[in-house]
Amino acid sequence: MTRDELQEKIVAVLVDEFEFENPGLTDNLRDDHGFDSIDAIELLAKIEEMLGFQISRKEKEEAMSIRTINDILDYIETIQAAHNG
Repeated sequence: MTRDELQEKIVAVLVDEFEFENPGLTDNLRDDHGFDSIDAIELLAKIEEMLGFQISRKEKEEAMSIRTINDILDYIETIQAAHNG
């Protein structure tokens, strides 16, 4: 999946599932959209579905530093490369 395809899917999930309105790629998800740790867990489950594989505990811990949609896209590219490597 290209970064643009990932971006389209992630933005769609954030709008449809988490009721974001016009999320920007550099918005702080927590401060600008009220995204919390429970939302993060739900989003990780959606990412696993999207990618078709389980994310390891270590990879999930790495996700805790995510603050923006760009961070999410970087994170997905990193774990995709690790699993496809």
